[in-house]
Amino acid sequence: MLHIVNKSPLDRNSLDAVLGTGDGGAILLIEDGVYAATKGNAYEPKLKAAMAKFKIYALQGDLEARGISDRVTDGVAAVDYAGFVDLVADNKTNQSWL
Repeated sequence: MLHIVNKSPLDRNSLDAVLGTGDGGAILLIEDGVYAATKGNAYEPKLKAAMAKFKIYALQGDLEARGISDRVTDGVAAVDYAGFVDLVADNKTNQSWL
């Protein structure tokens, strides 16, 4: 399953809800959700722990738009829009978390 999170973890609890599912699969951080992927923030330890169950991606264009593409947490893979499409196509189910 692909979980798509578009809200900052400082604004909404969407990412916590995904991490609480424990289902595994992949998480794609887009829009303000990419803030969770930066080094040194409160969510870095949570993302690192989640990497045992989830593969975590962040949309490159959104990282660049926010000026944080050079601060991505180790283990988070940046993907372009074609990679976003591939993730959606490769996962049987997709869930957008608002």
